[in-house]
Amino acid sequence: MKISVNAPCPCGSGLKYKKCCQSFHKGALPKNALQLMRSRYSAFAASDYKYIIKTTHMENPDFTEDTESWKNSIMEFCNTCIFQNLEIIDFIDGEEKAYVTFKATLSCSGKDSSFTEKSKFFKTKGVWLYHSGEFQE
Repeated sequence: MKISVNAPCPCGSGLKYKKCCQSFHKGALPKNALQLMRSRYSAFAASDYKYIIKTTHMENPDFTEDTESWKNSIMEFCNTCIFQNLEIIDFIDGEEKAYVTFKATLSCSGKDSSFTEKSKFFKTKGVWLYHSGEFQE
Protein backbone atom coordinates (compact mmCIF):
# COMPACT_ATOMS: atom_id res chain seq x y z
CA MET A 1 0.00 0.00 0.00
CA LYS A 2 1.27 3.44 -0.87
CA ILE A 3 1.09 6.13 1.78
CA SER A 4 0.29 9.65 0.65
CA VAL A 5 3.07 12.07 1.63
CA ASN A 6 0.42 14.29 3.26
CA ALA A 7 -1.28 11.46 5.16
CA PRO A 8 -0.67 11.06 8.89
CA CYS A 9 2.40 8.88 9.42
CA PRO A 10 1.39 5.31 10.35
CA CYS A 11 3.88 5.38 13.25
CA GLY A 12 1.50 7.56 15.26
CA SER A 13 3.82 10.56 15.67
CA GLY A 14 1.08 12.99 14.66
CA LEU A 15 3.24 14.28 11.80
CA LYS A 16 2.60 13.89 8.10
CA TYR A 17 4.38 10.93 6.52
CA LYS A 18 6.65 13.27 4.49
CA LYS A 19 7.83 14.98 7.71
CA CYS A 20 8.34 11.72 9.58
CA CYS A 21 9.16 8.18 8.47
CA GLN A 22 9.40 8.84 4.72
CA SER A 23 12.89 10.32 5.19
CA PHE A 24 14.08 7.05 6.76
CA HIS A 25 12.48 5.00 4.00
CA LYS A 26 14.40 7.15 1.51
CA GLY A 27 17.76 6.61 3.23
CA ALA A 28 18.11 8.85 6.31
CA LEU A 29 19.44 6.94 9.33
CA PRO A 30 17.35 6.80 12.50
CA LYS A 31 19.18 8.47 15.40
CA ASN A 32 17.97 5.86 17.89
CA ALA A 33 16.13 2.56 18.20
CA LEU A 34 12.80 4.28 18.83
CA GLN A 35 12.97 6.07 15.48
CA LEU A 36 13.92 2.77 13.84
CA MET A 37 10.99 0.99 15.52
CA ARG A 38 8.53 3.63 14.35
CA SER A 39 9.96 3.68 10.82
CA ARG A 40 9.81 -0.13 10.57
CA TYR A 41 6.15 -0.12 11.60
CA SER A 42 5.48 2.50 8.92
CA ALA A 43 7.44 0.42 6.41
CA PHE A 44 5.20 -2.58 7.10
CA ALA A 45 2.14 -0.33 6.67
CA ALA A 46 3.61 0.93 3.37
CA SER A 47 4.67 -2.55 2.17
CA ASP A 48 8.26 -1.32 1.97
CA TYR A 49 9.97 -4.71 2.10
CA LYS A 50 13.34 -3.22 1.09
CA TYR A 51 13.45 -1.10 4.25
CA ILE A 52 12.45 -4.03 6.45
CA ILE A 53 15.22 -6.19 4.99
CA LYS A 54 17.79 -3.38 5.14
CA THR A 55 17.08 -2.64 8.83
CA THR A 56 17.13 -6.25 10.07
CA HIS A 57 20.17 -7.50 11.97
CA MET A 58 21.98 -10.54 10.50
CA GLU A 59 21.34 -12.50 13.74
CA ASN A 60 17.56 -12.05 13.45
CA PRO A 61 15.78 -15.42 13.01
CA ASP A 62 14.05 -14.15 9.84
CA PHE A 63 17.28 -12.97 8.23
CA THR A 64 18.15 -14.90 5.08
CA GLU A 65 20.35 -14.42 2.04
CA ASP A 66 17.36 -15.59 -0.02
CA THR A 67 15.94 -12.08 -0.29
CA GLU A 68 13.33 -13.10 -2.87
CA SER A 69 11.55 -15.51 -0.51
CA TRP A 70 12.01 -13.05 2.36
CA LYS A 71 10.47 -10.29 0.24
CA ASN A 72 7.54 -12.56 -0.64
CA SER A 73 6.97 -13.39 3.03
CA ILE A 74 7.01 -9.71 4.03
CA MET A 75 4.70 -8.74 1.17
CA GLU A 76 2.22 -11.50 2.01
CA PHE A 77 2.10 -10.22 5.61
CA CYS A 78 1.75 -6.59 4.49
CA ASN A 79 -0.93 -7.35 1.92
CA THR A 80 -3.13 -9.34 4.32
CA CYS A 81 -2.89 -6.93 7.26
CA ILE A 82 -4.28 -3.50 8.05
CA PHE A 83 -1.95 -1.56 10.34
CA GLN A 84 -4.25 0.44 12.60
CA ASN A 85 -2.14 1.81 15.45
CA LEU A 86 1.28 1.81 17.08
CA GLU A 87 1.56 2.53 20.80
CA ILE A 88 4.99 2.90 22.38
CA ILE A 89 4.93 1.48 25.91
CA ASP A 90 8.60 1.76 26.90
CA PHE A 91 11.94 2.82 25.43
CA ILE A 92 15.28 1.91 27.02
CA ASP A 93 18.00 3.75 25.12
CA GLY A 94 21.64 2.71 25.01
CA GLU A 95 24.84 3.36 23.10
CA GLU A 96 25.00 0.00 21.29
CA LYS A 97 21.87 -1.85 22.47
CA ALA A 98 18.34 -0.57 23.08
CA TYR A 99 14.85 -1.89 23.74
CA VAL A 100 11.43 -0.70 22.62
CA THR A 101 8.23 -2.21 23.98
CA PHE A 102 5.21 -1.48 21.83
CA LYS A 103 1.69 -2.56 21.04
CA ALA A 104 0.82 -2.95 17.37
CA THR A 105 -2.87 -2.97 16.58
CA LEU A 106 -3.54 -4.74 13.33
CA SER A 107 -6.10 -6.84 11.58
CA CYS A 108 -4.96 -9.68 9.33
CA SER A 109 -7.41 -11.37 6.99
CA GLY A 110 -10.25 -9.81 8.98
CA LYS A 111 -9.05 -11.08 12.37
CA ASP A 112 -7.55 -9.10 15.23
CA SER A 113 -3.82 -9.86 15.14
CA SER A 114 -2.71 -7.21 17.62
CA PHE A 115 0.33 -7.95 19.76
CA THR A 116 2.70 -6.44 22.28
CA GLU A 117 6.42 -6.97 21.78
CA LYS A 118 9.65 -6.02 23.49
CA SER A 119 12.11 -5.50 20.65
CA LYS A 120 15.90 -5.55 20.90
CA PHE A 121 18.01 -3.33 18.66
CA PHE A 122 21.77 -3.25 18.10
CA LYS A 123 23.84 -0.41 16.71
CA THR A 124 26.21 -1.94 14.17
CA LYS A 125 28.82 0.23 12.45
CA GLY A 126 26.85 3.32 13.45
CA VAL A 127 23.50 2.01 12.15
CA TRP A 128 20.59 0.84 14.30
CA LEU A 129 19.18 -2.57 13.32
CA TYR A 130 16.26 -4.66 14.58
CA HIS A 131 17.68 -7.78 16.25
CA SER A 132 14.76 -9.66 17.74
CA GLY A 133 11.55 -9.40 19.71
CA GLU A 134 9.70 -11.20 22.48
CA PHE A 135 5.92 -11.20 22.64
CA GLN A 136 4.56 -9.84 25.91
CA GLU A 137 1.39 -10.82 27.78
